[in-house]
Amino acid sequence: MKFIHIKVVALSAALTLLSTGCGLANSGTESLDPKSLSWPQAKSKGAEAVAAASEPGATQQKPPAPSSATQQKSPSQQPLPSAKPAATLSPIASPEPSAKSTEKQAVERKRKLPAGFVYLDEVIPTAQYEIRYYGEFNFIGKRLNGYKAPLAVMTEQAAGALKGVHKSLAAKGYGLKIFDAYRPVKTVKQFVAWSKDADDTKMKQQFYPEVDKSKTFKLGYISSRSGHSRGSTVDLTLYHLDTGKEVDMGSPFDFFGDISSHGTKKIGKEQTLARSVLKRAMEQGGFKPYSKEWWHYTLNKEPYPKRYFDFNIE
Repeated sequence: MKFIHIKVVALSAALTLLSTGCGLANSGTESLDPKSLSWPQAKSKGAEAVAAASEPGATQQKPPAPSSATQQKSPSQQPLPSAKPAATLSPIASPEPSAKSTEKQAVERKRKLPAGFVYLDEVIPTAQYEIRYYGEFNFIGKRLNGYKAPLAVMTEQAAGALKGVHKSLAAKGYGLKIFDAYRPVKTVKQFVAWSKDADDTKMKQQFYPEVDKSKTFKLGYISSRSGHSRGSTVDLTLYHLDTGKEVDMGSPFDFFGDISSHGTKKIGKEQTLARSVLKRAMEQGGFKPYSKEWWHYTLNKEPYPKRYFDFNIE
């Protein structure tokens, strides 16, 4: 009996300990109840900035600037496309070399002209000269064959007649600006090769946006033989003597299109008048116009009407 009593006492003690343990366990579980816990809240950098700004007396912090790779701009904030050099965009905005700057280049000329030819700037030093085929702003987009120097060359007779035109225009407040004069045969051949290259449309938007280059011969903008190679044809425009600015003729030099023709209805009254001033002065000076190009004139009594030259301009 005594042995049994001891077992009962031991069992009772064990039950008491077990009950106490369960209570501890229950107490621990209650302390982990999510509703009774206060967890630290993770904050984004943006949220931290907003929170800091909302605290009394807090110094407002700016959110971190987005990287250049991800930064988005509104249309009004977008940077404007950088403008190309005036000389590669618009003939009116092109640099206009003065007679003085052209004379400075004279020391480099080789003076290998055939008999009967002269450098035009030595005959008309006060005209402006912008020899387009020496540079890259032309309908092909590069310096052309035969142009070794930015100089204009003509026959003596044509140069003399043009000097008279320049003088007559001065009384009206204008001067002549020369784009091209004598043109080597090799340059004309380059024109022909270019017209057959369908893939070369580098300067289409600037000079022939509405013309298929394969039709430039048929339309009369390019010829397999040019009067320029005879030495008495010139491409030119007017400039204002008081400002030195080029006169607005309604279309750029060497622009292929109806707007460049004499008599076009696609230009304004002032532009039509400006073309008329040039045309009248050139005709009175002994030159004849070309119907499709307002800038193109040939001496009526040219000294070499059937001879085509191919010497370089240098």
